[in-house]
Parts: sequence; C-alpha cells; structure tokens
Amino acid sequence: MPIFKVYGDSSFQDCKRASEEAVVIIMENLKAKLFSDSEPVELRAEAVLLLKQLGVPVENLKDKLLKKLDRFLIDFELQSSIHEFVEAVRALWVIFPDSEKQLSELARDLMTKHFKTVEDCIKRRVSSEDLLEMLRIIWINTNALEEVLPEAMLPSFSLEAAHVAIKQYISTMFSHLLHDISETLTRVQTKPKEGVRAESTLQASLEGSKKAVLQGSMDVLLDFRRLLDDNIELLVKLRDFIVDWVQEGFQNFFRMLDNHFLTLSGRNKSVSLDHGTRDGSQGEKVFSGLVLVLAQLSVFVEQNAIPRITEEIAASFSGGGVRGYEYGPAFIPGEICRMFRSAGEKFLHLYVNIKTQKISNLLRKRFTTPNWVKHKEPREVHMFVDLLLQELGAIGTEVQQILPHGIRKHRRSDSNGSTASSRSNPMREDRITRSNTQRARSQLLETHLAKLFKQKMEIFTKVDYTQESVTSTIVKLCLKSLQEFVRLQTFNRSGFQQIQLDIQFLKSPLKEIVEDEAVIDFLLDEVIVASAERCLDPIPLEAAILDKLIQAKLGKSKEKTAVSLVE
Repeated sequence: MPIFKVYGDSSFQDCKRASEEAVVIIMENLKAKLFSDSEPVELRAEAVLLLKQLGVPVENLKDKLLKKLDRFLIDFELQSSIHEFVEAVRALWVIFPDSEKQLSELARDLMTKHFKTVEDCIKRRVSSEDLLEMLRIIWINTNALEEVLPEAMLPSFSLEAAHVAIKQYISTMFSHLLHDISETLTRVQTKPKEGVRAESTLQASLEGSKKAVLQGSMDVLLDFRRLLDDNIELLVKLRDFIVDWVQEGFQNFFRMLDNHFLTLSGRNKSVSLDHGTRDGSQGEKVFSGLVLVLAQLSVFVEQNAIPRITEEIAASFSGGGVRGYEYGPAFIPGEICRMFRSAGEKFLHLYVNIKTQKISNLLRKRFTTPNWVKHKEPREVHMFVDLLLQELGAIGTEVQQILPHGIRKHRRSDSNGSTASSRSNPMREDRITRSNTQRARSQLLETHLAKLFKQKMEIFTKVDYTQESVTSTIVKLCLKSLQEFVRLQTFNRSGFQQIQLDIQFLKSPLKEIVEDEAVIDFLLDEVIVASAERCLDPIPLEAAILDKLIQAKLGKSKEKTAVSLVE
C-alpha cells in the first residue's frame, strides 16, 4: 500500500508486514479462482482485474492458461467432445480479451490435428463411410468454435484442409486399386501349388485381373459417389472439385496401369536391361504366361472396362469444370482405349517373340553343334523334333487358357498338291534328286519361287487374339529361323536326308496346331529346298525308308504316352 511504502520502515513496520501477508493470501486466492474451471467466467475475469491492481503480471498467468489449453489438445481425439474445449476458449477470451491471436492458433491447431487423423486413416485405406463420419465431426467442431471465435475463420481453414484431404483420398483409392490389380497379376509369376496346373493359374489370374479392374473401378466409383451425395457443407462446396478429381484420377490411373503392365512385361527401359539375357531371350526372366495375360487383359480394358466406366462417369460425375476449359476434358476414354489397344498388340507380339526366341535357341544348338559334312546315315527322327513339339505343346497349353478359338483355313489333305511331301509329289522328288548339279539346283529354286507367286500365298499376316493365329505365327517364324540356320550349313547326303526325315515327321503335328496348312506346307518345303541347295549330294531318302523310320518314331511315341498314362 502507498502509505507503507512511505512509512513502512518506521513504526508501521509490523502493519506493513501484516498487510503484505494478507495481500499474498488474497493473490493466491485470486489465482486459484482464475485457474478454477468451476468458477463462473465473470468472477475469473474479475480476479484478473484485481490481480492487475495488485501489481501481479497477468501475462504469465495468461500463458499458463494457454499452456493448459494446449495440453488439453494433446490428449484430444477426433471422437472426443468439443464442448469442454469450446467453453475453455470462451472463458479465456472473456478473461483475456487480448488473447485472440493465441486462441485462433490453438483452434487451428485443433483442426490441423483433426485432419492429420483423417490423413493417417486415408493412408491405411479408410472406407468412404468412415471418412464421411470423420468429416462430419470436424465440421460440427468447426461450427462450434466459429461461434465463440469467429476471428479465427475456421470454416475457411477447414475447407482448405478438406480440399487437401479429399484429393488425397481419391488419389489413394486409385493407388490401392492399382495395387490390387498388380497383386492379382503377380500371382502368375509364382510357382503353382502341387496339384494345381500352371494353365489353371493363368486362367484364374486373367479372370481375377478382369474382376479387379472392372469391379474394383465400380467399387471406387461407388465410394466417390457417396462423397457427392452427402450434404456436409464441406463436401457441397467441394463437389465440382471432386468431379474433376475423379475424372482426372481415372485418366491418370489408366496411364499408370499401362505403365505398370509394361513394367511387368519387361518392356520398360528401366527393367528391360535386367530381363535380357546374353542370347537375347527374355523367356527365362519374363514369365511368358504373364505377358499373354497382359495382352488379353489389355483387350478387356479397351473393350469392356473403359466403356462401362465411361458410362458411370457420365451418369454420376458430369459437370466439374473447375480445372479450366483451356486444359480440355479431364477424362478422355478414346485416348485410353487407343493406349490399351496398342499395349495389347505389343504384349501379343512380345509373347510371340519370347516363344520364338526360345525355340530359335533350340534350333541354333541343333544346327551349329554337329559336323553336317560328316553326318551319318539317318536311323531315326532326331530328338530335337521332340523338344520342338514339346515347346509348341506348352505354347498351345497357354494360349488355350487365355485366347479364344479362331477360324482354321486351308484344311486339306496331301493329295491336293502339297509342295513339301515327297510321297505325294514324285515330280518334286525327282527334281530334288537331279539337283546335284548347279542347273538342277537353279531349276528347283525357280520352280519353288514360281509356286510362291502362282499361289499368291500370304506367309505372315497380322497376329490376331486367337489360339490358332498366335500358334501359327510362332510356328511360321520358327520355320523361317530353321530355314536360315540350314542356309548357314553345308550338308552331305546323310545330313540332307536327316533333315528330310525330321521335316517329314513334323508335317502332321504342325498341321494340327496351325490355322493355315498351305503356308506350313510351303515353309517346310522351303527348308527342304534350302538344305538341298546347301547339300553336296542332295539325294533324298526313298519313300519306303522314310515311311519305315517315321512309323518307328510314331510307335515309340505311343509307347511313351501309354507308360505316362499308367504312371
């Protein structure tokens, strides 16, 4: 008190001491009243005024109350009641009218914490129902705080945060969809369990992938539709943005899906180096069955998934336009269809190339290993024929599971003039026999070329998505490779006869798996012609000997088949 400051050192010393002790007690009581949540706000505000009159620095007291409120935020959960926090803010503002800035920051911190919880849930794959519930709570809390703290402009703050969260949710849903499709596809690369056929795995993978693409997209659209249909003010204000994000999201999703298909197939530059081998074959490291699945799945995306998704987007997600008309439409189905049409063709050709390279390696080893000039008289069909047919059988098994049947053409018997049959065409046999001279060789080649132009035969046609087309293309390419390998060697009579025997045996099984027998006849005939051209003494086997060796091989094959069935 002023009087004690003047006379406190004299006879008023005891009074001064007693007065100071009383003031301390009063200040402690006032502080206790200030920090008590049970006291009315008016009394707590009056306590602050009295403390100011007593010379107490109230800024420190305000900081303590703000820290108390801050600690409250640490333990505050999204599902907690906002009422206690709102009342604390209301009281603090009444008690300390100059605390607006600090209280606004605390309120924004609360909203930030709310949306951080939302973002964490989105990363863990939250359902649209749960997301809507969280947004509803946040908007209720925003409005409650807006009533007591309008200067904080929390609705605008929450709208901006919701803008980020919803966009993240849509993007994350597409990422999860891509992951689900990838999971289904990568099962193709794993070894099937015991008792499960590899081809069944291929078929299951294709069907599972189709479902993952189409049904997964429909499920995602349903989740997004729930966001549009809800009447939360936050979402109503973001509706046009959501429409644009969904359309842009699908456009980007299918681009990423196309790129992911390329990565799985090994066609991306970043992975193709790892998938190549010294001999150029990708078959060992890129599972050919997966490539075939990707080819057919790309067709499904183009012809089935995109039209269905486009229809749903047009029905439920039209409008938008927030992104600006100068950027063009967000979702362009025609572009996506062209992308997957091109991808499907690439994968189909890649499958053909992988299989052709593998068989070409087999043929290369066959024709570069022996000394053909010193070849012994043929006694049986060479084992490479079995290996070749085994590879073609594996190809047939794969394509039967993934591709539909096509149309067989040029079905005919050898009696109608097969160019490669020495049994049905004795004139052909005579020409080969006389080709030991240069003149005969030239005549043989000219006759062969004349036949090609006369028949107007189309050897290599476009590869279609059918079993017969893919298998036929692989067989044609392999026979052309066989012809080239033959042209690089020089044969004695026995070597030439061995090739004649092997080619004759291949005729029947190859015709069973191709769509155009005439082309196969022609290509087999070209191999014989090439070997005759490279032979020192091209005299073919007699028909009787040829039949005997072929029948012996067929008999052995039947025995092996019978034994395998018994086992």
